[in-house]
Amino acid sequence: MDRIKRLSYQVLDEHKSKFGVDFADNKKALNQISIIRSKGLKNEIAGYITKFIKKEIREEKTKQDRIEASRSISETEQDIEIVDNSSETLTSSEEDDSVIVMDNSSTSEVSETVEKETE
Repeated sequence: MDRIKRLSYQVLDEHKSKFGVDFADNKKALNQISIIRSKGLKNEIAGYITKFIKKEIREEKTKQDRIEASRSISETEQDIEIVDNSSETLTSSEEDDSVIVMDNSSTSEVSETVEKETE
């Protein structure tokens, strides 16, 4: 593992609550909790920590968006199911007496239902 990553993870393990998405603030927090004499090394560690925190926030937001999308899809499916239950059976045409059952089940269950209806 890269030296910058290793040092950053060590700092984050112990002091993650002190860091955020602002590079300057992270650099100040790093100065408070450690002694790093090299300005370049300090900047690289603070930069990596900033990048890491932003990535975590972005991934969490994406995860929450997916959860919200799946909830809205399931709510839409429930709305569709309510509409389907109100019109349970429909005839396909006046000449054909076969019955089509509107259902959210798998196609095998629907075909079994249609077969039972036609018998």
